[in-house]
Amino acid sequence: MSDKKKNASKTEVKKAKISSPASSFKVVVREIVKDKVALTAFIIIVLILLFTFGGSLFLDSSKVTEINIIDAYNGWGVNGHLFGTDDGGRDIVNLLIMGGRNSILIGLGVTAVCELVGLVVGLVSGYYGGYIDAIIMRIVDFVQVLPRMPIEIVLVTVIPHYSAWSLVWIISVFGWTNTARYFRAFVLSQRDRDYVLASKTSGSSDLKIMFREVLPNITSMLIIDVVLTIAGNIGIETTLSFIGYGLPPTTPSLGTLIGFANDPVNVVNRPWLWLPATVMLLAISLSINYVGRALQRAGDARQREN
Repeated sequence: MSDKKKNASKTEVKKAKISSPASSFKVVVREIVKDKVALTAFIIIVLILLFTFGGSLFLDSSKVTEINIIDAYNGWGVNGHLFGTDDGGRDIVNLLIMGGRNSILIGLGVTAVCELVGLVVGLVSGYYGGYIDAIIMRIVDFVQVLPRMPIEIVLVTVIPHYSAWSLVWIISVFGWTNTARYFRAFVLSQRDRDYVLASKTSGSSDLKIMFREVLPNITSMLIIDVVLTIAGNIGIETTLSFIGYGLPPTTPSLGTLIGFANDPVNVVNRPWLWLPATVMLLAISLSINYVGRALQRAGDARQREN
């Protein structure tokens, strides 16, 4: 009888393992593979990253921006330039590699700052509630009603020794508010859960409860917000560079390349100047959006399984 009990217990353990919910990574992979559009979008993102970051390893940034008037406005494939050259004779492919890398890095930098600030603000506001929540939300409201784009343009023009890092901080000043509201909503739904009340009863500090108890339960939401925010921040940097208030003139960007479309002559007669950067920006934005949707579905599936 003891052997039968042992075999029965082993069978129950195996069944429990089989019926246990899949890990977050497996759920994400399953959702992306199941959705062919999301899988294609993920492959496109990987290829763009290899093209920009991998290609930049073989380029000298100082030579990429060197002016050679003799080769100005070469068309597709002329003199060995696959995508032609710009008004300074600079190779469009090289500018696209460096510009894409710079725009993505700016987007990643802004996202890191905004997510960190927004996460902390959202956790504190949602966890404590009451007067603390009211004060924090009024500050958030004030920042959100400010005219973002004009202020960013003014800051870009007045800051001395302006650089790419300056642009990251300028965009981040206004970008954290939506993230703070996003996480506050999730924390408000978690603050009265049994595990939070149990931690309070056991004497755990507020910081420990917020960052060791509540934060792990909103990790999936954090990943989704990070992915979707990156696309938006890349778009903001591109917009500022497009109108001439983004990265410094000596630093390539997708926005500066797309800015060639401001000239009607370039739009009609020189599409190689702006079209590749436009296609890359659209590919990045749409691909990140589709992957973000797949991650969102994975987060919902993970919650259902738990």
